[in-house]
Amino acid sequence: MAYRRTAAVQARLDAQREAVLQSAVGLLAERGYGGCTMAAVADRAGIATGSLYQHFANKAELSVQLFRRVVTHEIDAVNAAVARRETPQQRIAAVVETFAARALRAPRLAYALLVEPADAVVDGERLVFRRAFRDVIATEIAAAVAKGELPEQDPVLTAAALVGAVGEALAGPLAAAPESEGSTTAVVPALVSFTLRALGGRDDSDA
Repeated sequence: MAYRRTAAVQARLDAQREAVLQSAVGLLAERGYGGCTMAAVADRAGIATGSLYQHFANKAELSVQLFRRVVTHEIDAVNAAVARRETPQQRIAAVVETFAARALRAPRLAYALLVEPADAVVDGERLVFRRAFRDVIATEIAAAVAKGELPEQDPVLTAAALVGAVGEALAGPLAAAPESEGSTTAVVPALVSFTLRALGGRDDSDA
């Protein structure tokens, strides 16, 4: 007869898995992917390394779940910012502003999410991450074009180009100071202006 976990055992394992992921998020923010070894995560979570393998077969599997946890949080933050804006152009600006500002406030974490060398499976997750942001922007571009607020263009292509440009623009500052707190003073407004101009719209400074 196959062993069936009781509800109490399953609840304990679920709580332990959650503690592991929370510990991994903390390590990722402090040390990047390089510091998220199985042993380090287990130690932070207060469990034996062997117990960690009850939840994740290897570091690659842990890294994927960790990436999804953090990325979901970032996408939720962007969607919340978008919901507070009225026009499509304001919502597009909110995506870039929120994403860049949060990245620069937590440069070590953002560096790990965007550019730090990692397992191939993590690179696959990064592609999903970029597409999620692309789709948010593309939806707003399509709405603005339909209202005549932006010139005709391919919303998905433009959105993909913007996501790539913003990520590349942030890579330098994040790599230069991954351990520091970072500053949004000049970079974020510049990225928002670039985004609005790239769309074919107008920035306030163009008035």
